[in-house]
Amino acid sequence: MAKKKEVTKTEKTEREYTIPLREKVRPVPRYKKTPKAVKSIKEFLARHMKIRDRDLKKIKIDSYLNEQIWMRGIKNPVHKIRVKVIKEDDVVRVYSAELPANINFKKIKEEKIEREGKEAVEKKKTFAEKAKESLQGKKEEAAKTEEEKNDEKEKEETSKISQENLEKEQAKEMKHTTKIKNQNQKKAERKGYDITSRGR
Repeated sequence: MAKKKEVTKTEKTEREYTIPLREKVRPVPRYKKTPKAVKSIKEFLARHMKIRDRDLKKIKIDSYLNEQIWMRGIKNPVHKIRVKVIKEDDVVRVYSAELPANINFKKIKEEKIEREGKEAVEKKKTFAEKAKESLQGKKEEAAKTEEEKNDEKEKEETSKISQENLEKEQAKEMKHTTKIKNQNQKKAERKGYDITSRGR
């Protein structure tokens, strides 16, 4: 017989609830009312979202929803709250359906900061990629420039050698063509004029 492969699909269900909290919170002492409200939200969702063994650890409350519950302090939680629930496999995530203005403003601000941070990281990545490309280009240019430098050095060395040879040849020619000057000619050169030009 051929074995059948079981394909596990992630079931995703979304629901909205208005959870009453007043009756659950009333018998609790003042200093425990808001923690009891949070626990009662989890119990309500464990029952309604059909979580196995009613495990409260599988229910994850959003930080903004938590802030909304705690907004009025530990002694005076809200009496009812509207939530949006998303269940994926066994994990249930709870979000607020209606956020108050101040918490909504804070949420928008934090999302904006997070988005800008991601954009900055992407820019850095693109800059890093550009830098890598430019480094590769610079390495290629450096190799070319090294070759050019070597060529220039060789040219300079050959030009120096040829110049030295020319100077040696000129020195030899001057050595053989120099005239011995008498003392009158030497004095005239020191004074700055040439005796031969006067016709003497």
